[in-house]
Amino acid sequence: MLRGALAAAVTPLRGEGLDAEAVGPYADFLVAGGLDGILVLGTTGEGLLLDVAERRRVVELYVAASTGRLQVAAHCGAQTTGKTVELAAHAAEAGADAVAVIAPPYFQLDDRALLEHFTAAAAACDPLPFYVYEFERASGYAVPLPVLFSLRERASNLVGMKVSDAPFDRFTRYLIDGLDIFVGPEALIADGLRGGAVGAVSALAAAFPERVVQAVREASPAASVALGELRAAVERFPRHAALKAVLGLRRVPVGPDVRRPLRQLLENEYEELRAWLESS
Repeated sequence: MLRGALAAAVTPLRGEGLDAEAVGPYADFLVAGGLDGILVLGTTGEGLLLDVAERRRVVELYVAASTGRLQVAAHCGAQTTGKTVELAAHAAEAGADAVAVIAPPYFQLDDRALLEHFTAAAAACDPLPFYVYEFERASGYAVPLPVLFSLRERASNLVGMKVSDAPFDRFTRYLIDGLDIFVGPEALIADGLRGGAVGAVSALAAAFPERVVQAVREASPAASVALGELRAAVERFPRHAALKAVLGLRRVPVGPDVRRPLRQLLENEYEELRAWLESS
């Protein structure tokens, strides 16, 4: 089972394609930062912007680079159930340690449709541990609690959730007995762990792994507040590009490219980010 501090890993890109050569050195950086694992192809990993073949390849690359060093959870959520099932089955075959799936965005599914979607995804990777990825802002709607309770009856491999909702009163409703909950918003790590969460899956850990590891290990309010301030500083810029720029400035060979319609930093934004990083 997943536990502890996980990074929501970036996906190294080169132009319009994957940068396979960067995955190994990037995994080395994450291991050196003390992380317990990674979630690949989530929001930070630009997963929904990649095609199925690319997503399959990314999982294979990260599994190969991380085996014996980091646990790998593969986000397999897609717009359709068919693609989600294909990705979940592949993640299990490729050797991932877990599968996570977000509620499909754009169309607000009713409880029956959403339950059937999650049930199919969990069955495709069974017996691999299955996690629901709850992120209301990204999906456009929250996963209803009755769906989760019904899913537990249908999917024996449902073990937990990554919850990226904030503030805490929107997060706490998912602290369900019997499910392993991972905190997404870094500012809520201490509160979430005190409430029974088993760890964090953090976008900031993609570029600042040691800071998130410390916050999870300490579980102190002060460390979580500091991460909230760090997140605010990073999000002054386009976040995906900023995290990749930070990696480059930290001498990790991950290039600046992001998948359009995301954009790279402007020159003045890059210089502002570099000055902030050097002074912090």
